[in-house]
Amino acid sequence: MPLRQSIRLGGYLLKQKLLRREKFALLVELEPLFACNLACAGCGKIQHPASVLKQRMPVEQAVAAIEESGAPMVSIAGGEPLMHKQIDEIVRQLLARGKIVFLCTNALLLPKHLHKFTPHRNFAWMVHIDGLRERHDASVCKDGVFDEAVAAIKQAQAAGFRVMTNTTFFDTDTPQDVIDVLDYLNDELGVDNMQISPGFAYEKAPDQEHWLGPEETRQLFAKAFAGGRRKKWRLNHSPLFLDFLEGKVDFSCTAWAIPSYSLKGWQRPCYLMEDGYVATYKELLEETDWNSYGRGKDPRCANCMAHCGYEPTAVVATMGSLRETIRAAVGS
Repeated sequence: MPLRQSIRLGGYLLKQKLLRREKFALLVELEPLFACNLACAGCGKIQHPASVLKQRMPVEQAVAAIEESGAPMVSIAGGEPLMHKQIDEIVRQLLARGKIVFLCTNALLLPKHLHKFTPHRNFAWMVHIDGLRERHDASVCKDGVFDEAVAAIKQAQAAGFRVMTNTTFFDTDTPQDVIDVLDYLNDELGVDNMQISPGFAYEKAPDQEHWLGPEETRQLFAKAFAGGRRKKWRLNHSPLFLDFLEGKVDFSCTAWAIPSYSLKGWQRPCYLMEDGYVATYKELLEETDWNSYGRGKDPRCANCMAHCGYEPTAVVATMGSLRETIRAAVGS
């Protein structure tokens, strides 16, 4: 992350520690709609009934949920957020409240809506790129999407926006696939930061066969990161989370730190699993049995090494160690 945002996050974490808060939100996954213009194999959001897909979260509701959580960062997802007619107003209001905002998109609608947004130091586009051309188009189940996304990224960069990418890897990916796409995004396309994550068996996803298990994940990233490669990539992750991906350390899940808020309310326990919804973030924290989730506790979590559960654990561990704090700062 940019240094100013890292300092902001560090200050927020220090405040939680001084207040002796055991659970708090680092980032909220905000889903103001479920509708999408793609039908990706690894996502099941559009499996909702047509009546739900037509719904759009009011601006006031979206902003109020983020304010309630107190989280310094917001990742706006969906569905495809650019299908929400007031998404630009949601972004403006969150930025006005000092939030760091990432707008996740497949970028197909980005050229049409780019003029509604203004570059801001706390705003970035987060474009989903799940591999190079053939791999990405197969992932989203539509030809030509990779080229359109790359063109949209270049347009946003030319307009002065920060652009990040998010790449999910599956058991069909090889270490060379990881290297090739990250080299391309980092060196050729020149995006500001990249996020990566092993795929999780989202229960409504059409593809239920190609998810990575923990040992497969560790082998994939250990080989891809070998030779110090990861140091040259502008990865938007703490060093400890990258250590976790390649099996150098292990962590417990802290899903409460990246909660999900959607049209249905606060999702329990995270955006990858659906064990009911509650109306307030306070209810989510206090009425969820967090000790029942995570690898070794819930069989559904057995293959999960996703960033939503384990990145916050790594961030908190970083802040609790002078050595790791310095290591992360040097990396930034």
